[in-house]
Amino acid sequence: MTMTMIPTESRAFRLPSGLLLVAPAVLLFASFTMALEAPAEAPPSSGSHDPLAASNPNNGESERVVKTDAEWRRLLTREQYLVTRMGATEPAFSGKYATGHYKGMFLCVCCDAPLFDARTKYDSGTGWPSFWRPLTAKAMTESLDRSAYQPRIEVSCSRCGAHLGHVFADGPAPTGLRYCINSLALKLESSPASSKASTKQKAPSRSTAKSRGGSSSSGR
Repeated sequence: MTMTMIPTESRAFRLPSGLLLVAPAVLLFASFTMALEAPAEAPPSSGSHDPLAASNPNNGESERVVKTDAEWRRLLTREQYLVTRMGATEPAFSGKYATGHYKGMFLCVCCDAPLFDARTKYDSGTGWPSFWRPLTAKAMTESLDRSAYQPRIEVSCSRCGAHLGHVFADGPAPTGLRYCINSLALKLESSPASSKASTKQKAPSRSTAKSRGGSSSSGR
């Protein structure tokens, strides 16, 4: 299966009133950051215990991983490279981790940085792995993505800059966030508890593999 990358410039959506689209997106960006960081900044109650925080193997910042484009091409499969280094999106329900429940830790496929505890994964019905919270607030960086008709918040690996997916404000409690991530950007540190997903990751199709790809807030 082949992938055709579309330069971001050719898909730019420009309007004379473009600022009206950017302003709401900036407000969304601020709300995502507040929702993610607020629980971490709040002092724990005397009788509370967060098992996810306790299982976090790395609460500090990780050393940055910087490689040349040629090195990334050698280390990754073609599909992984297109998603993580070029910002493509795998087709819905095609990814290895699109459905199912797992045990362990989801890492960045490029640099092994811990990204998500498997216990925060849930079935959103969108066709992509969904999580309601990253492992730590510093595990990934957020940026405004205006490549599609509607501005979105892109999430990338803080350690190596790999494109992971997007975050939307339609997730479950307690964060209300949905981290919509490409399976091709992830790898599991341990075996799955149960899964109905295919064991082979498919390459993004010609029609759905888009630079900084996605369709709408209901999915990507």
